[in-house]
Amino acid sequence: MINIKDNLALIEQQISQSCQQANRTKETVELLAVSKTKPAALIEQAYRCGQRAFGESYVQEAVDKIARLKHLADICWHFIGPIQSNKTRPIAENFSWVHSVDRVKIAQRLNEGRSGQDTPLNVCLQVNISGEASKSGVTVADLPQLAEATANCPYLRLRGLMAIPEKSAPLSSYSKMLELFTRLQQQYPEFDTLSMGMSGDLQPAIANGSTMVRIGSAIFGSREQ
Repeated sequence: MINIKDNLALIEQQISQSCQQANRTKETVELLAVSKTKPAALIEQAYRCGQRAFGESYVQEAVDKIARLKHLADICWHFIGPIQSNKTRPIAENFSWVHSVDRVKIAQRLNEGRSGQDTPLNVCLQVNISGEASKSGVTVADLPQLAEATANCPYLRLRGLMAIPEKSAPLSSYSKMLELFTRLQQQYPEFDTLSMGMSGDLQPAIANGSTMVRIGSAIFGSREQ
């Protein structure tokens, strides 16, 4: 039996310890519960324990869960998976945040899909900081152009960067992300989010400025296919 309440408490404790080691306050790091492949009932359990932000990667599965849980008024849905061009409209219409914008075309299509809604879509740009061929993400060289294009989209709000450093990544990958984040923060006034760190790399991510960590199986149990 999965004890979500205890799991959330343990993760919060680990975040707190990592913040303490980095001389940061715990309030500067938000927990994003990665709920992809998990049933709506488990998400609601986590919500009842105080968790509000949830991350999804599969569009149709997520849209179904969002509809089922619409009675949870202040729940906040984040899309964190790779984005196909033909999926941008349902993402733009159903989510509050998107962490995985990696191309100008995707930003523009999300902007079109969000038009007419009351609030802009919060966007993080995914950076392929480790240069892995198997991973999505904009290159460091192309990041400034993507940031400018996204900032110019009236229905998007450019909020920050996201990265998934490879498991054996040197600490320089994390510090490079912080450097990129700090540089862009000087240009864009609402740039306040560095989405970096999962269960296995909480400590280096938080030590290098992460403001949002993405945790899945440590909360909900091992991933279901």
